[in-house]
Amino acid sequence: MRRVVFNQKGGVGKSTITSNLAAIGAHLGQRTLVVDLDPQGNSSRYLLGDAVEQDLSGVADFFDTTLKFTLRAPATSDFIVASPWENLHVMPSSPALEELHGKLESRYKIYKLRDALQELADDYDAIWIDTPPALNFYTRSALIAAESCLIPFDCDDFSRRALYGLLDSVKEIQADHNPDLRVDGIVVNQFQPRAALPRRTVQELIDEGLPVCQPYLSASVKIKESHELARPMIHLDPRHKLTQELVALYESLNT
Repeated sequence: MRRVVFNQKGGVGKSTITSNLAAIGAHLGQRTLVVDLDPQGNSSRYLLGDAVEQDLSGVADFFDTTLKFTLRAPATSDFIVASPWENLHVMPSSPALEELHGKLESRYKIYKLRDALQELADDYDAIWIDTPPALNFYTRSALIAAESCLIPFDCDDFSRRALYGLLDSVKEIQADHNPDLRVDGIVVNQFQPRAALPRRTVQELIDEGLPVCQPYLSASVKIKESHELARPMIHLDPRHKLTQELVALYESLNT
């Protein structure tokens, strides 16, 4: 299963959701890969810690090779590194993705990621793709490469209004490039059940028939500690309420 976590709005928890759901799957024995397409590299740092400071081969190197002709092209697996967690591997990001963007777009390398991930089909049970907060070459590549899409949502009116344009973008990719792409659901993040606005906003999505995932993910300062220590919640505090919500969300997506 290849899943992309996508939202054109920043700060909605894409990297946190990607990394934690992938870590849970790996913890449960699934051979799991995270592909980090965001030049900020938050998922890479979250899952690899200080190792990201090293000169790791990763997704930028992969895309760079697509711009060159070689008789012996490297295997996709050459751009993947092991995380500290069993069964969990990462194709790490790099700021070099910014420099490559225009070249890749102008030379129409939009299907290269799909082809590369299909090459890895026998190596992994699940591939999670983190994306930048923009509908650009990398995000389109991810939507073309994926079988399903998760949309993080942070419970405000701006996010709700932006959601319709985002869903239209997914439909466009379905129509033009990837008819098998499906929306698994909208993941409600940083939910505060005692506040009226988040409850009302989420209920409006449900009333409109949009696929809102259960359970909602609670707001918690523990996730900031998880980021700082580069330890996904399942490894930091398995009994924490947010961890249990993430596990329940993972199970609901995989049943």
